[in-house]
Amino acid sequence: MRILIADAQPRVRFALRVLLDRQPELEVMGEAADAHDLLALLEMACPGAVLLGWELPGMVMEHLLPALREICPDTAVIALSGRLEAQSAAVAVGVDAFVSKSSPPECLLAAIADCECKRRSQPQPSESHTTEASCHREETLH
Repeated sequence: MRILIADAQPRVRFALRVLLDRQPELEVMGEAADAHDLLALLEMACPGAVLLGWELPGMVMEHLLPALREICPDTAVIALSGRLEAQSAAVAVGVDAFVSKSSPPECLLAAIADCECKRRSQPQPSESHTTEASCHREETLH
């Protein structure tokens, strides 16, 4: 699965890239430090998933998520935040999964795998238009 990392913090982007580069089934296709860079990268190619830092500057999430979905409707969005209270807001605006930045790496990898599984099990557009396209997996926050 191809993944795009979007987070304002360079250290977080680096740590995510190191983690994902060690997974043979995952490919990091790019990094964005703000919402405008993210949307520009999405215009070039749609990844299987976006790891979205919830505090990403440049656009409020209530506007960013619809813009992202318009460009790449089949891309899973996994929100990341160190703020536990962000989970309910993230789910409310339609992310597919939420993972705390303080969770073990296995939680993020599990969320990615879950979204990939859901994405693969979706019917093709010609098969049905009634299946929901989101994972709605909220990782346990510790």
